Amino acid sequence: MHHPDALANPCINICRMDLANRYCQGCARTRLEIGRWARMSEAERAQVLAAVPARRAIKIHTT
Repeated sequence: MHHPDALANPCINICRMDLANRYCQGCARTRLEIGRWARMSEAERAQVLAAVPARRAIKIHTT
């Protein structure tokens, strides 16, 4: 069940993995984080989301 106060999934439907850093170009999560998202606690999701800005600051490579 979705709770209105639940942290939203950061997916923006740009699903390309950075080959060097192993982060998705769209949401800046790892494959493990993407796969586990629905089963993560709110605290785990908050931790992932807190890491996103620093990950996005890293140049992402898709080739």
